[in-house]
Amino acid sequence: MPHPALSIPTAGRPDPVLAEAPYRIASVCLVTRDRDGLARFYRDAIGLTPIAQAGDRLQLGVGDRVLLELRQDSAARPRSPREAGLFHTAFLLPGRADLGAWLAHAAARGLPLSGASDHRVSEAVYLADPEGNGIEIYADRPSAAWPRMPDGSVVMRTDPLDGPALVRAADRPWQGMPPGGVVGHVHLQVGALEPAERFYADLLGFDVTCRYPGALFLGAGGYHHQLAANIWNSRGAPARPAGTTGLAEIALHADAALLTDLRARCRQAGLTAGEGEGALLLDDPWGTQLRIAAPGGAAA
Repeated sequence: MPHPALSIPTAGRPDPVLAEAPYRIASVCLVTRDRDGLARFYRDAIGLTPIAQAGDRLQLGVGDRVLLELRQDSAARPRSPREAGLFHTAFLLPGRADLGAWLAHAAARGLPLSGASDHRVSEAVYLADPEGNGIEIYADRPSAAWPRMPDGSVVMRTDPLDGPALVRAADRPWQGMPPGGVVGHVHLQVGALEPAERFYADLLGFDVTCRYPGALFLGAGGYHHQLAANIWNSRGAPARPAGTTGLAEIALHADAALLTDLRARCRQAGLTAGEGEGALLLDDPWGTQLRIAAPGGAAA
């Protein structure tokens, strides 16, 4: 299915550090045994709206921007939480008031939350969809206020979230994903951190922005992280077998010059990268496909 280009209204755009970064997450694709049921969840709980449907695929997002694609596979085996794959998809809201409105909405609907944290760079709430795919709903603090180490690396912590204060910050009821909502980052479960760093940092060119016990955070353009990888539940996991539910593909936008350099690095490394609808196609060491295209290309 074609994907429209990532065009975000000026009002409610993410912090310029993310909006102008050389890499941006465009969308995430999940394989599901119950596409329609999962679509209802993402509509009712997260506020995404259906955009397009073709065959076994359904795209959801905000406006005409696809943030999530669901692929139906009734025969897929449910992914074990010990396998490599998705830890969570993180939906970034334009501001703290939006996050407060969503938290009030979640409480009113009785959504089961799995956690809530103040990470100093952001405030975040965690839950899972009915098939166990992790979700983060978060709002960034202004990038100028992010704490950093002397070497420039970002300081992120897991402090308690002041939920009541967050709800009080809401200036209107939740009305679905705001026009400026995006997938801010994707957090992966991997088998080992070293090959993850070689692939995502050395090959793709992300910076290691933070190291945490059992986890690695990777950012581009000064953002705290567009990607993360951990081994908390998946240490030693091999490549994920085909025919399982969960994460199938991450679509990214990359600046044209970066994409040209990436193609050259793939050739130098002897990697066979596919091409599809103007996008570069790469598989990470655990079988997740990355679809990388310049803005306006097919990867949004």
